[in-house]
Amino acid sequence: MIDTLGDILRNNAYKFPNEAAYVFGERRIGFGEHHRRAARLSSGLYALGQRRQDRVSILAQNSMEYMEIYGACALAGFIAATVNFRLAPPEMAYILGDASPRILVFEAQYAGVIEQIKSGLATTETYICIGGPTPDWALDYEAVLAGGAESGAPSQALPDEIMHLIYTSGTTGRPKGVMRSHRGDIAVAQLMANELGLIVSDRLQLIMPMFHVGARFLQLGAHLRGATVVLHRDFNPAEIVATMMRERITMTHMAPTMVQATLAVPGIDSADLSSLHTICYSAAPMPVPLLRRGLALLGPVFLQLYGMTEGGGTTLHKRQHLPDGSPDDVKRLGSIGQAAPNVDVMIVDDDGRAVAAGQPGEILTRTATHMVGYWNNSAATVAALRGGWYYTGDLGYLDHEGFLYLVDRKKDMIISGGENIYSREVEEALATHQAVHDVAVIGVKDDYWGETVRAITVLVPGQTPSADDLIEHCRSQIASYKKPKSIVFVDDLPRLPSGKINKVILRQLYGSTS
Repeated sequence: MIDTLGDILRNNAYKFPNEAAYVFGERRIGFGEHHRRAARLSSGLYALGQRRQDRVSILAQNSMEYMEIYGACALAGFIAATVNFRLAPPEMAYILGDASPRILVFEAQYAGVIEQIKSGLATTETYICIGGPTPDWALDYEAVLAGGAESGAPSQALPDEIMHLIYTSGTTGRPKGVMRSHRGDIAVAQLMANELGLIVSDRLQLIMPMFHVGARFLQLGAHLRGATVVLHRDFNPAEIVATMMRERITMTHMAPTMVQATLAVPGIDSADLSSLHTICYSAAPMPVPLLRRGLALLGPVFLQLYGMTEGGGTTLHKRQHLPDGSPDDVKRLGSIGQAAPNVDVMIVDDDGRAVAAGQPGEILTRTATHMVGYWNNSAATVAALRGGWYYTGDLGYLDHEGFLYLVDRKKDMIISGGENIYSREVEEALATHQAVHDVAVIGVKDDYWGETVRAITVLVPGQTPSADDLIEHCRSQIASYKKPKSIVFVDDLPRLPSGKINKVILRQLYGSTS
């Protein structure tokens, strides 16, 4: 029986010990060896004082070691608390302070950042460094792993325990820790395997960072079926194509911007990509010209998944990507698909009543893949999980065949290059500049990024900073990818009778690229 994520590791080590679990550049590791190293690491962490449901935080880019830490937590019942390596130090400090890990594992390249914030991490007892040089206040990763017993930690995960603590920004800009159980993540793995049609001979290429649920969920689906995962550390389009050919990749996962860059690689028209049968994309619709280009080159390979850290989801299947089909077919390219089996979707009004097809409202989902709740945030948990439904905060509507369309974001989220950016967070960063009197942030449609961030700004009288000055200021406050791409200076911001900024008017006035 597969009841926990640790069972997936044990099952694959038993059935496919010599088959490749991961390929990472020149490195390859079989399921048997991966399980042995994860078990040793769990024992090594236990010897350092880690106990069931204690947090192990991870600050790293994609690597074999990252997956071993996940594995150790899955086996021993530790909670894997991921940290987005793209965040600014104050953002990392907040997340680590909230998660309160006993152990923090980090790559050597982040030692300076950790040294800068570690004095505020009161609960963190042990620091473990991947790679070198290892600071004198940290332990070497390989030494910790080598010191563990091959039998693993004496503790073992239970199905309803928390496996993942993954942070996602909220409407206020404060990150919320999403608690995901082994049971919920087994349901996710089953959903991924079913919707993607994963089989044991598949070779899944993963480019997105593993702190994201997107990459993690797909990896779980692949390993549930015993398929091989080919990891990339970052996105290099030419290397992506070379790997597809060398490793005979059958599936990959990209944001539409990545698809566009990959299809622009010199020589792509003559590349042997005959093994590739699925490109899973998410975060934004596939632009029709890009879709046509991809279909002409690769055939019917595109599949869209919609979901979130808290759970999901819906699928726009490969056979539903028909840019030259009927008007309904073309319209549905702008949808996020239909509910997967065992996922219910409902649209409700402000009073929580279901609305008719075609009528917009808040999107609710009901599925076994849902989160347990938000860490240290019972109020947000109660607001989000009601009566078995998850209130997504997204606004949309269902058509008469159950295709789901996003029409707005209740949480005022901007999706740029596959990354979620919350306008309130950017507004708060800009507001810390002494020259900013008032500011509102909106998303601007962009053919490449999907959306870019634009700040509509009112300056303090007498102050004259440039747009570049304000953008650079944001870089010191929040992750670089969240900073505005453009700034418009105005004398005043339009407001509703309630006093709130009228973003509908702002989008009408400043929401175009011109």
